[in-house]
Amino acid sequence: TKGFGFIAPDDGGKDVFVHITAVKDAGLHELQDDQPVEFDLIEDERRGRTYAGNIKLA
Repeated sequence: TKGFGFIAPDDGGKDVFVHITAVKDAGLHELQDDQPVEFDLIEDERRGRTYAGNIKLA
């Protein structure tokens, strides 16, 4: 495991970066390929990036 990955949105938009800390904060050990989840887009203004947070199983 790399400690990060990407979530592919259902709407076909750009993949969203997700860090293992967001997964663990959701009480999960890891995410599986094609596992449906809900998440919020979090803006990191300092780095100019968007990432997934507040992850929940869908």
